[in-house]
Amino acid sequence: MNKLALYLRLIRMDKPIGTVLLLWPTLMAMWIASGGVPEWRLLVIFTLGTFLMRSAGCAINDYADQDIDKFVKRTAERPITSGRVSGKEAVAIAVVLTLLAFCLILPLNTLTRQMSVAAVILAGTYPYTKRFFAIPQAYLGIAFGFGIPMAFAAIQGHVPPVAWLLLVANVFWTLAYDTEYAMCDRDDDLKLGIRTSAITFGRYDVAIIMFCYAMHLAMVLVCGWQLGLRLWFVAGLAVAAGLACYHYTLIRNRERGPCLYAFRHNNWLGGAVFAGVALDYALR
Repeated sequence: MNKLALYLRLIRMDKPIGTVLLLWPTLMAMWIASGGVPEWRLLVIFTLGTFLMRSAGCAINDYADQDIDKFVKRTAERPITSGRVSGKEAVAIAVVLTLLAFCLILPLNTLTRQMSVAAVILAGTYPYTKRFFAIPQAYLGIAFGFGIPMAFAAIQGHVPPVAWLLLVANVFWTLAYDTEYAMCDRDDDLKLGIRTSAITFGRYDVAIIMFCYAMHLAMVLVCGWQLGLRLWFVAGLAVAAGLACYHYTLIRNRERGPCLYAFRHNNWLGGAVFAGVALDYALR
């Protein structure tokens, strides 16, 4: 039972925020692709798949960062870093979870299955981008948003331009919230030579985060407006914009606690955007 508890910690069962941040844009894409009436079967497949792939990504991330995490206060007691779970165990767990996720999409069309391979590659390679890419959060945004084009592929059989625009919007959102997250570890990352957007943006970090929030909401607005979404959709975006402004009050002093809270609070921002989309379709 102790080992099971460690495995659950490894895949962040105690911290579901990452799964939620993956799920909101995926659900939004499913509602848009289906005209507001997604099949329950697809909802189950994509929801479970999101959970499994995020969990697998956490295991691979900790495996890749095991020699780094021990020098970072926030991550020093993670299961692999503390020596209570081996690297081989983490890789095995990631492989099993990925295979389970792939089994879920076997009943879907060929395009969706093909795109799932790209999704696995993105999730598996992201942890290593911190070694050479100045803004790895942008790469993470693609990985975290790949459920968007996959949802369109599964429902419509192709990926229209609006899906790719929504994916770019998700990259901006991920840049915003994951830079908030990276601000918590900036001092440790500087000592270790790790590359993050919080370090790359420097003293402009807060301004760029707010710019990314604005770009995300503006691009989602353009997509929804072109698709005929109106009152409730705009209301959802307005609530999300208000939450983004609240995040500014949290991160402007660059204190670790408030920055971490702002990161977690993005659950509500993503939920507001999705709620606006879902309500607009439901109340037509």
